[in-house]
Amino acid sequence: MNTHIINFEMGIFVTMKPTKVFLLLNGEAPKELPNLSNYSIICATDGAYQFLKENKITPYFISGDFDSLTDIPKHIKVISTPNQDFTDFDKILQILFDKGFYTIDVFGASGKEQDHFLGNLHTALQWKEKLKLTFFDNYGYYFLAETTTKIDDCLDKTVSLFPFPTATNITTKGLQYPLNNEDLDFSKRIGTRNKAIENNVNITFNSGDLFIFINNKDINNEQKNKITVGF
Repeated sequence: MNTHIINFEMGIFVTMKPTKVFLLLNGEAPKELPNLSNYSIICATDGAYQFLKENKITPYFISGDFDSLTDIPKHIKVISTPNQDFTDFDKILQILFDKGFYTIDVFGASGKEQDHFLGNLHTALQWKEKLKLTFFDNYGYYFLAETTTKIDDCLDKTVSLFPFPTATNITTKGLQYPLNNEDLDFSKRIGTRNKAIENNVNITFNSGDLFIFINNKDINNEQKNKITVGF
């Protein structure tokens, strides 16, 4: 495992952990947290910091325009990003990318105001060539699929395919209602509430953008990390 050096102008941090990030946004707070020791760093946008504080979790840094946080902490790194042309989510992704972190688990991206949720999906599209983002909420997880995607530990889970706005020539294996070189279009046809009938689900498509939602309230942390892109 590679050693990774973290420097957020607070000193030098050397970690043997995988260079994966836990990022908390100010949506619906997670009812359960993953094992945070599996992450290289923990960070949050300003509005989400209160949740970390209440749960006695100290992030490496927080960032944002600080319009939703009145009590700015003194003991952690605070990165002000006042540019209103970009969302706090987009700006913190830029910070992480600039510091060499490319695999990010995002919590709190959905729930509360739904325009924020849609905006977060839009942000994911903007970063799809540079970052691997996986989103987790209290019902499961979701991510922007590669043209060849394999999902493990999927049996009996609800699987939804959302084109954003289109995806072409989709073929699936392991779903109750398979697709065979078929197109999805957000204004015409989407693939919601399918069911995995096999443990492994394979999805391929030719072009476009496709979000995959895996819903299961009882999902555990081991299952969360078993997404393989390309096989």
